[in-house]
Amino acid sequence: MPHTVSHARAPVSVLRRRLLAAAAALAAGIAPFARADSIPLRDAWLRVDDGEVLLSVEFAVTLTPTLVEALDQGIALYFTIDFELAHPRPLWFDEKIGEWSLTWRVSWNPLTRQYRVANGPLGQAFDSLSDVERFIGRLNARRVLDARKLSPNVRYVASIRERLDVNLLPKPFQVSALASHEWQLSSDWHRFDFVP
Repeated sequence: MPHTVSHARAPVSVLRRRLLAAAAALAAGIAPFARADSIPLRDAWLRVDDGEVLLSVEFAVTLTPTLVEALDQGIALYFTIDFELAHPRPLWFDEKIGEWSLTWRVSWNPLTRQYRVANGPLGQAFDSLSDVERFIGRLNARRVLDARKLSPNVRYVASIRERLDVNLLPKPFQVSALASHEWQLSSDWHRFDFVP
């Protein structure tokens, strides 16, 4: 009879490591089961015009069936586009030049049978979800920074991402969002060089 080695403790230690990793991720505010880059970036660029740095970006936003169902049940969803600009420094931390963010509130109105996308008091109505997805994933020449903060012919690194902001959901849904990948909709941080 061949000799077999029993590793009864191995599964327990693997399980313990996974539980500790999940607990650490939850404590850090990171969902352990998040799908990376579930909002792909199509294009992003910066330009300087009239003393302002303007950002144009396009993400391919597609809501999961769970998020569509949440909208249908009257739960508003919040999508945030985050932008940072830094000056890389050798042998030291990058110098952050500026940061900017924009949050869209997406809701469904069953009376008018329209979606509403708002940023603060300003909003716009849409008849289809695909129009909403295109709208919240696209910015065209949005001011993000004063160009006087930049030096000409110096390389900067821009970082951009879009995410469903689960922290703005009602409290019961925040717990669900941490446990389900269907609620984890975000892009990775995308970086690109910019020389004014």
